[in-house]
Amino acid sequence: MGLIKKYFPEISSDQLDLFNAMAEVYIRLNETTNVISRQDIDQVTERHILHSLAIAKFIEFRPGSVVLDAGTGGGFPGMPLAVMFPEVEFVLNDTILRKIRVVDEAIAELGLANVKGVHGRMEKMKGPYDFVVSRAVAEMGWFFPRVRKSISPEQKNAIQNGVIYLKGGDLEKELAGFPEARVEPISQWFEEEFFETKKVVYIGARS
Repeated sequence: MGLIKKYFPEISSDQLDLFNAMAEVYIRLNETTNVISRQDIDQVTERHILHSLAIAKFIEFRPGSVVLDAGTGGGFPGMPLAVMFPEVEFVLNDTILRKIRVVDEAIAELGLANVKGVHGRMEKMKGPYDFVVSRAVAEMGWFFPRVRKSISPEQKNAIQNGVIYLKGGDLEKELAGFPEARVEPISQWFEEEFFETKKVVYIGARS
């Protein structure tokens, strides 16, 4: 797990152990329930765990924050963020029950007390949440209106509550309706080739 330590030298040995265990758990669970592509499973640390942690380079969630991972799939970015921020509550939501079952099993095996999986539609998640995070679930024009109402008006963090989204490629057309969007290239933090086109997109809820 040198890749995680390379970019987050301040993490504790307990956190590092959890990231190691997380990679092993997902490799094993993926053999029976395919939540990570066969192409990516051998690179789960880089392409899923580290990719999720790009959000931790963008913002340090303050203790007591509550974060919704909408459309979490098998648990990304929420699971790695829950390890990185043990004093923050994470709710991992997906409409596909088998994926939430994988999330629940991974939570149990890793012994994480600050994260839970919830099966259902993201627009039904009432919150309130300080932030909604996600990874390339849908275009922002579809996604943002469905989660905006669940974002808390009360501020705990250094930036305004809102949506933090992991996505790649050319986003100019997709974000044309969001002139206030802040786009940060992940390559400024992580040097691996995989991250060359990947970005963190942030939109404040009051925008």
